[in-house]
Amino acid sequence: MSLVKLSIKGISYSQTQNGAYALILNEVDGERKLPIVIGAFEAQSIAIALEKEIKPPRPLTHDLFKNFADRFDIVVKQVIIHKLVDGIFYSSIICERDRIEEIIDARTSDAIALALRFEAPIFTYKNILDKAGIYLQVNPLEGERNEDDPLELADDQSSFVSTEGTYTSHTTEELHELLELAVNNEDYEKAVKIRDEISRREQK
Repeated sequence: MSLVKLSIKGISYSQTQNGAYALILNEVDGERKLPIVIGAFEAQSIAIALEKEIKPPRPLTHDLFKNFADRFDIVVKQVIIHKLVDGIFYSSIICERDRIEEIIDARTSDAIALALRFEAPIFTYKNILDKAGIYLQVNPLEGERNEDDPLELADDQSSFVSTEGTYTSHTTEELHELLELAVNNEDYEKAVKIRDEISRREQK
C-alpha cells in the first residue's frame, strides 16, 4: 500500500463531541483533509508545538518525552496513521536508536504531537485517505490562505487558536506582556490565542 504525506491544516472545536477538538490533516499533494477528533490537552500540546515562540516554563508531557529521547539518542523518524476502525485512527511511531529501528504503537494525537517536536513527517495509507478523507471549503470572504499564516479555521469557523475578538482592543505592546504572563502562568490556551492575534497584526 502506498503512503501519503500529510501536513497539519488546523485545529478546530469539535461540534459533535463536547470538550473535544478536531485536528485537520492536509494531503500534501492533494486537496483532501483528514479530520481526527482529539482531546483538549493534546490539542493544546499540538498548538504549542506549532507556535514556535511559545516556550512553556516547564516541559509538557510530550516535551518531556522529547527530552528523554534526546538524552538516550532516540530519534523519531516518522509517524504513520496505519489503521481506521470504527472511527478510531491507529498510529505507529517509527523510532531509531543505534541504527536499530523500532515501531511503537501510539494514539494518533500523541504521535502527531511528538512528530512536531522531532520535525518528523506524518503519513497515512492511501486506502485510509480514500475512506476518511474529505474536502473542506475555506470561507470565500477570507480569501486564499498563505501557508505561513496562523492556523486556519476549519469548517465550523470556531478554532482552538481563534482570538474571537477577545484581544483586538489591546495594543501590541500589551499583547506581548499578556503573552509572557500567560506562559508564566502555564495558561497555554490563552497564550496561543494572544500569539495568534499578534501574528494577525504582523501580517497586515
